[in-house]
Amino acid sequence: MDFIDQLQALATKIQRQRDQIGTEEATKTAFVMPFISLLGYDVFDPSEVVPEYTADVGIKKGEKADYAILHDGEPAILFECKKCDANLDDTHISQLFRYFSATEARIGVLTNGVVYRFFSDLEKTNQMDSTPFLEFNLLDMQESLLGELKKLTKSGFNLDEVLSTASDLKYTREIKLFLDEQVTEPSQDFVRFLASQVYPGTKTQNVLTQFVPITKRAFLQFINDHISKRLKSALSEEDTTPIMTRSPEEAAASDAISTASEQDSRIETTEEELEGYHIVKALLREVVEPQRIVHRDTISYMGILLDDTNRRPICRLHFNRRQKYIGLFDAEKTETRHPIDTLDDIYQYADQLKATATNYNAPC
Repeated sequence: MDFIDQLQALATKIQRQRDQIGTEEATKTAFVMPFISLLGYDVFDPSEVVPEYTADVGIKKGEKADYAILHDGEPAILFECKKCDANLDDTHISQLFRYFSATEARIGVLTNGVVYRFFSDLEKTNQMDSTPFLEFNLLDMQESLLGELKKLTKSGFNLDEVLSTASDLKYTREIKLFLDEQVTEPSQDFVRFLASQVYPGTKTQNVLTQFVPITKRAFLQFINDHISKRLKSALSEEDTTPIMTRSPEEAAASDAISTASEQDSRIETTEEELEGYHIVKALLREVVEPQRIVHRDTISYMGILLDDTNRRPICRLHFNRRQKYIGLFDAEKTETRHPIDTLDDIYQYADQLKATATNYNAPC
């Protein structure tokens, strides 16, 4: 399996087992050790990975990091692990902070086996930053971060390269978090700044209060408009043939693209739909290759298909309403909708989903 497939396999395992994991030790064994292994390190070779790595600070003895990954015999990455249900936002990082300062390591990792937060000393040498430069969530993987994670693998490890991009990653992440906060609850300073760009009068408290909903609305409309433009641009790039030289078939295809463009402007692919798609994809990896599972979003549902063809529908996610449904297909390709309350309910239909995919895969 390639790197992304290994990550997806671990994510599937976490989904299946995390309710049974009740201790920090169980989390380390079930989730963290496999994660370190897929980074390419031998967790049973003390020349590569040292559990309970001693990191005594001054007169304070007995300080131990949960794991240390060694490079050239020296600690390069330290791990501090918490239970899989621990909220890392509520977890004090003082232990990792102390371990970091007491060793030669330049990277510290705080994890609950699901979310991995990577820290360094970008602001002050040998003193761990209070905010991570990278956060990777196995149950909500962002493809844009896979390249950065690969830099930490045994085969690709280059500390200078990691640290050279860590600063950009750290501040990009913080800006994104800030903008996300402003979308839902714009701060007084942010509202004042925007108001000052468009409102010539005095920015009294009443004016700023009126600008709060305006700011929210403008922000959301800007995002939606930007997404719509990109969709239309992508569709228009597919059609570059001069109109005078088109055959009737090409003209018909162009009309279809124009219609699709109008429809796509009304389609909104949500994070929840994408998460549902990744759950289905992870479940089906046991019977078909993951790259064969694709999704197509429509105005009313997200369809999940085998081999990117409507002739092989696997299921439909009807998430655009208060009551969510998963639509399953029988041998005659007749859809039956089943109500679900949470994304975890999809796992109840694992056997049916696998049976559908296996049926398409069966020899004629």
